[in-house]
Amino acid sequence: MIYLDNAATTYPKPESVYKAIMDAMKDYGANPGRSGHKLALKAGRGIYETRELLSKLFNIKNPMNIIFTHNATEGLNLGIKGILKSGDHVITTTMEHNSVLRPLMALKEKGVEVTIVKCNNKGEVNVKDIEDEIKENTKLIVTTHASNVTGTIFPVKEISEVCKKHKLLYMLDAAQTAGVYDIDVEKLGIDILAFPGHKGLLGPQGTGGIYIKEGLDIPQLKEGGTGSKSHELFQPSILPDRYESGTPNTPGIIGLGAGIKYILDRGIENIRNHEKKLTDYFIKNLKRIDHVKIYGPQDSERQAAVVAINIANEDSSEVSYVLDSVFDIGTRPGLHCAPLAHKTIDTFEQGVVRFSLGPFTTIEELDKAINAIKEITKEIN
Repeated sequence: MIYLDNAATTYPKPESVYKAIMDAMKDYGANPGRSGHKLALKAGRGIYETRELLSKLFNIKNPMNIIFTHNATEGLNLGIKGILKSGDHVITTTMEHNSVLRPLMALKEKGVEVTIVKCNNKGEVNVKDIEDEIKENTKLIVTTHASNVTGTIFPVKEISEVCKKHKLLYMLDAAQTAGVYDIDVEKLGIDILAFPGHKGLLGPQGTGGIYIKEGLDIPQLKEGGTGSKSHELFQPSILPDRYESGTPNTPGIIGLGAGIKYILDRGIENIRNHEKKLTDYFIKNLKRIDHVKIYGPQDSERQAAVVAINIANEDSSEVSYVLDSVFDIGTRPGLHCAPLAHKTIDTFEQGVVRFSLGPFTTIEELDKAINAIKEITKEIN
């Protein structure tokens, strides 16, 4: 299959990731932090090494401020629900994933005031529109780094500066950018960063995390065994233990570490330039095909390697089905768990066919996808 669904999960992974996971399963599959024997200690070291690699990638001073989660969604829930209380006000945008919107809607029912700033039809946000919505009780601004529908890149630094000006917290959803775009939490002024392990970071599914700025007190979502302070009945306050109750996904986290090592060795700039080159090539050729409508900025400087299209008025699910069943090309149709984003770009009824490119996508694969789209358009009267 030609796999063009990397915005959902990057595939394939580097061989080193598969090997690291299997080695962890077979050679030292013990419970980290719960025992003092050599296998448990090796597992614990593997997890800590992944924290250190993430710290290097995101310029995080203290690796213990990185909390491992099952995915970015869990991290977003931890941050959003931990910070906001009844009477608080939060600002977000119409280009957010349901991983942001649904926790906010749940909190809205509990007395949190939610403002959703409308973006333009390319998915771009005006920072002034965000600032204009700030109130006395505003506590948090949470945005995506890049839209999972159009790929539109948000002006993170400018939004962060608004937050600092008004003494607000800024939470960033890096689901589509971690591992591809430079994310320096210090330079960008990010207070909370949520990221998945299975997308741009090239780890397995069931991994992800959240960075919490030093000194920021966020209540945990769960309590349980941590392997630390086991004589106490209350949850320990030390990080990361406060947030990591229960046995961790040790093979997955170690596999994630192998993915980050691959990124650092190959060079994040090289990966980004590869994806930008593919994005520009794909968009340029799509523009030459009749009946194809392209959404978003249509510029690799302003969008991640996500290209959303429709073919005339054809149902996006039908087009994706034909791409899969006839041409063996994997894409994702529909609303992409981002209904407000689709309302913003006026595709709520039709959805879009999303082509998301990755570090292992080739020009030859894109040529086959372009030819497949041409063949589909020939059937349109």
